[in-house]
Amino acid sequence: MAFDAHRWVMTATGQPMVKAPLEIGTPKPGEVLVEVAGCGVCHTDLDYFYNNVRTNHPLPLALGHEISGRVVDAGAGAEAWLGKSVVIPAVIPCGTCDLCRRGKATICRDQKMPGYDIQGGFATHIEVPIIGLCPVDEERLSASGLTLAEISVLADAITTPYQAAVQAGIGPGDLVIVIGVGGLGGYSVQVASALGAAVVALSSKTDPAQIEQIRRSGADLVLNPRQFASIKDVKAEILGFARERGLRSTEWNMMECSGSLPGQEAAFDLMVDGATICVIGYIMAKGEYRLSKLMAHNAKALGNWGCPPDLYPPALNLVLSGKINVKDFVECRPLAAINEAFAATNEHRLTRRAILVP
Repeated sequence: MAFDAHRWVMTATGQPMVKAPLEIGTPKPGEVLVEVAGCGVCHTDLDYFYNNVRTNHPLPLALGHEISGRVVDAGAGAEAWLGKSVVIPAVIPCGTCDLCRRGKATICRDQKMPGYDIQGGFATHIEVPIIGLCPVDEERLSASGLTLAEISVLADAITTPYQAAVQAGIGPGDLVIVIGVGGLGGYSVQVASALGAAVVALSSKTDPAQIEQIRRSGADLVLNPRQFASIKDVKAEILGFARERGLRSTEWNMMECSGSLPGQEAAFDLMVDGATICVIGYIMAKGEYRLSKLMAHNAKALGNWGCPPDLYPPALNLVLSGKINVKDFVECRPLAAINEAFAATNEHRLTRRAILVP
């Protein structure tokens, strides 16, 4: 092809990613070629790049699993997707195995994650199976004021907390405590609020503008745990809030998004009877927890790996209907500035999620 098809690949831990030419052929049967509109920089990408977390695909490898784009070529059996705007699932199940048939696509043994199992989205193009592709209505997208690049974050930053909320059964009348209000946490606040829950956000942010943004995202109460003598005092404050709002003192939902040991410990310490801990944040460090608290409180902890493709359309609807605000939480940067974007994200110099645009 005449255009400059390429990807930016990781060659070694912490070494600058390099531009590599991308040879494009006809997609295999059941697969499509997607011209990438945007790919979000996730903290999982940072772990692969900086922290020596291994990938299934050998290096060199293009990272990136939050991908949106337009189908520009299709293999046999996939022609109906030609020309469509899509969001690619961050975890692509096979769609045919026993687990997939029984609605357990997130633990499919043959799942593929771009930027981990296969070449990822920090590229001009990516070839993927049609399984799980989420179509994007361009008229609704335009009416929402968003670009196709900006909604790439649907693939992980939004659908992961959405899956967590659906799995936990969060809805009107529930109390949700979001621990860590960064990227995933910010969207967790929005998801829980959009589903009708009352939301308490635990955040160490002290900037009044950032706190106000958390409130505008749907948090009914914002607490800084560092301003309390102990987590017991935080729990007492939340209990008082629940009583004032006529909410239950049982069955709280903790969405742990910080990916930190203190955050995970707080989730356990805030446990009440019938509570649900939604483990959303990711961390390599090990902690010590008294699992018998789950027994004593008849509580549960739920992992949230990826998101089933069937939940992408309703999550996208929340975005396009304006119930989840994406525009104020992302910033687009040129794909060629990938190394600078990774460094800025890793050093916490960005207040918005970076989306790299070819």
